[in-house]
Amino acid sequence: MTSLGVLDLSHNNLSGIIPHCLGNLSDSLWMLNLRMNKFHGIIPPTFTRGCQLKNLNLNGNQLEGPLTRSTLNCRGLELLDLVDNKINDTFPHWLGSLPELRVLVLRSNQLQAMINLTEKESVTQYLGEIHFDGVKSCSYSIEITIKGVTREVVKIFIKLMSIDLSNNKFQGDIPKVIGKLNSLKGLNLSHNNLSGCFPSSIGNLINLEWLDLSSNKLVGTIPERLLDLTSLSVFNVSENNLERHIPQGKQFNTFGNDSYEGNKGLCGFPVSKGCNNSEPPPSNLLKKDGSISNIAFG
Repeated sequence: MTSLGVLDLSHNNLSGIIPHCLGNLSDSLWMLNLRMNKFHGIIPPTFTRGCQLKNLNLNGNQLEGPLTRSTLNCRGLELLDLVDNKINDTFPHWLGSLPELRVLVLRSNQLQAMINLTEKESVTQYLGEIHFDGVKSCSYSIEITIKGVTREVVKIFIKLMSIDLSNNKFQGDIPKVIGKLNSLKGLNLSHNNLSGCFPSSIGNLINLEWLDLSSNKLVGTIPERLLDLTSLSVFNVSENNLERHIPQGKQFNTFGNDSYEGNKGLCGFPVSKGCNNSEPPPSNLLKKDGSISNIAFG
């Protein structure tokens, strides 16, 4: 079947390893959907140069080992969904060289480290939109957590920019370079082992609508720069080791106590613990001349 373009075997009880011969179809195959089966073993390292894949969905299997670097041969790949597998590689940072990658979902694996996704200008359309006899059809769908709610998205707006790396084993600091992803709308790094300070560079993500860093080991203060994220409607830093004053004003006045619970050192609205105004301000509120930024204490 050397001219096969779409292969959708999702939601079956297929088991065993993924046949390596599927790599031989990569010259014609642009959609491979094997989600919700029982495949195990590694992802076949057989994608050849000139691979035409745009949609690779292996969600909900038992795949393990590293992500094959032959994926780099799929230069037009737009969607890669590996949710709920046992991928146990270090984070495949090399995916950043795929120029068309728009949706990357790696939730609930055993990955250990972060990627840089950027947006190129595009018209209003959806990923995987195809036309048959004048009728539009969208063949892509993924399960993704948006603003704290997990849902199946059956039409993926081409300007959706989201990174979901939750429920893995990432550790160390959140890279400051993440602040360069200024088209990002959603960032979910919850339920990992991330430590270090809350990077103030996240304040550069002016289009961010949801941010979930809950259940990590972050320390220090919540940067005041986050007040500039006026599109932010969901914010969750619960179950960390953050301390000092919670930023006051703008959209932060709309976040409830559940956004901060489990951080015993935080004080000010909306948590019940008041702040001692006699305490020296956090270091990220000091100006270069030693004076204090104009903030309102709770």
